Amino acid sequence: MAVCLPDTQDDAPNIPIKLTRVGVTGVKKLLQLERTNKRPIILLPTFDAFVDLPSNQKGVHMSRNPEAISEVLEDVAKDSTVDVESLCAKIVEKMMIKHEYAKRVEISMTTDFMFMKESPVTKNKTQEMAQLKAKAVGYRDENDNIEIRKSVGAELIGMTVCPCAQESVKESDKNKLLEFLDEETTQKVLDTVTFASHNQRGIGTLLIEVPEDKKVKAEDLIEIIESSMSSPVCELLKRPDENATVMNAHQKPVFVEDCVRNMMEKIVNKYADFPDDTLITARQENQESIHRHNAFAEKVTTLGELKEELNI
Repeated sequence: MAVCLPDTQDDAPNIPIKLTRVGVTGVKKLLQLERTNKRPIILLPTFDAFVDLPSNQKGVHMSRNPEAISEVLEDVAKDSTVDVESLCAKIVEKMMIKHEYAKRVEISMTTDFMFMKESPVTKNKTQEMAQLKAKAVGYRDENDNIEIRKSVGAELIGMTVCPCAQESVKESDKNKLLEFLDEETTQKVLDTVTFASHNQRGIGTLLIEVPEDKKVKAEDLIEIIESSMSSPVCELLKRPDENATVMNAHQKPVFVEDCVRNMMEKIVNKYADFPDDTLITARQENQESIHRHNAFAEKVTTLGELKEELNI
């Protein structure tokens, strides 16, 4: 005979305060996504899953969150059409059923994502790694209607060169050149050579909401992030590749603020047909080489607001 155990989560709390997010973090799963006429994609994602908690309930039924994740992963294992943001949306749907008291449910996923690229000069093929991100948030209204908004994004490392330090070096070298060259020759030298500056390892992040009838490729987001910095970086670089990477980066110096603005301009051009209420987040953190601190910039906006700012 089964023993009926008490369900203390449904008790009234000592302090009747509503909580915004309660759940689990760091749920790791093995995920294989089938692809038609292509090799399957193998991922090792980490999930965070949350629900809101009403003021009259002591706790959430915590085990239902990883349970929902496991059930959905089994369901989509052989689905060749599912993408990671839709996967998150399906988990939200399942959690809404399991947590009937929840008005808001949130699931986020992060996983390593391998993509191929070529080194700039020798064209050696190399495996590169980015972070693939997905998120879905579900809302339940008073009539029990549910709206789910899903997002996909990427985060990866690139290289940035400081414009301020480069201008200082250029001005200093100009004054030295003028000691033994005339103005015209000095200017020709300045226009020809590439000037030194300090570098940063840049970490760019881009997230965009995906409407039901639209698709966003992770590779496209990666290209936008990389091209918004001074230069991409590459795991395998021979001497000619190293030279090209450094030279190209110093010919395109950018501040941390420039990286975010570049991402925003590129994404509004790429996804101009998305609805105006599409939420976009662009974030850049540059790990400084001559300071102990890092530099950070971020913009969170909608596509419509961005178009207004850019007069599109």
